[in-house]
Amino acid sequence: MNNLKGIHHVTAITSDAKKIYEFFTYTLGLRLVKKTVNQDDIQTYHLFFADDKGSPGTDMTFFDFKGVEKGVEGTNSISRTSFRVPSDEALNYWLKRFDMYDVKHDDIKIFFDRKSLFFEDFDGQKYALFSDENIEGISSGTPWQKGPVPNEYAITGLGPIFLNTSDINYMTQVLVDMLYMKKIKNQDTLTLFEMGEGGNGASVIVKDTKDMNYGRQGYGSVHHVAFRIEDLDELYEWVDHLDQLGARHSGYVDRFYFKSLYTRLHPGILFEFATEGPGFIDDEEDYETLGETLALPPRFRNQRDYVEKVVKPIDTKRSDKTFEKEYFKE
Repeated sequence: MNNLKGIHHVTAITSDAKKIYEFFTYTLGLRLVKKTVNQDDIQTYHLFFADDKGSPGTDMTFFDFKGVEKGVEGTNSISRTSFRVPSDEALNYWLKRFDMYDVKHDDIKIFFDRKSLFFEDFDGQKYALFSDENIEGISSGTPWQKGPVPNEYAITGLGPIFLNTSDINYMTQVLVDMLYMKKIKNQDTLTLFEMGEGGNGASVIVKDTKDMNYGRQGYGSVHHVAFRIEDLDELYEWVDHLDQLGARHSGYVDRFYFKSLYTRLHPGILFEFATEGPGFIDDEEDYETLGETLALPPRFRNQRDYVEKVVKPIDTKRSDKTFEKEYFKE
């Protein structure tokens, strides 16, 4: 069985689909590559933000569950999502950009010899930018060519995912013995793990939070993290592996845009395994119009009239717009 390749996507919960679209599009400069619905709750949006082409390892997605309460940060949870930028200079650009758009952020800091910049959105959802400068590992994606952020500074993919655990020894067992990651090093209460070729796009940073109360999911929190696997054959190998571990899991799930498998190997944290393809360019949308229409997987298309009545329309058309690349003076 091949090792996990890296982070595939992260799915979080937002209080407002329109506001998260605007934040990711106009502030973060990520491309909406699919506007669809939660396949287990078709009254809920599922928005996919990614690189220019919707490449695996670049997308963060959001649900807007109706009536959901604010999430509570705590132990045994996914605590922060990060993104990759090309250089240390890019982080300096983002400091100016965040100040311009009134985004709450910290100063640049170093984790495991990697420069990073922490920030939050309107829900208090926690993010970070990580510089790829001098960091080897799995390759990243492509900047959104027609987005507002200059290509040389733009987000190109997902970076390390942050997990909180009440039992660092058990989490290490899950990541190393069950998921075949490598333990790289410790820094204070943090431990760095890597999978596949390593690097920012294949890293998990675990914090020992045994003294915290349990986290609770809600808007402003992460729902699950997905790891990259090559194809359906590999997915079934992971099914067999989980069976041998005696772990409960979903079995094969067809998400149309990729194939999935879900499991909870650690309390409070949902892991997904997701295939590289087939991807977001399909029979409904081509490269130029990705994310502009309400797209539905084939098994839901006979319910389009119902879906369009229960989800609040969001104007996501960008093919008729021109974004100027934004630079900021010193």
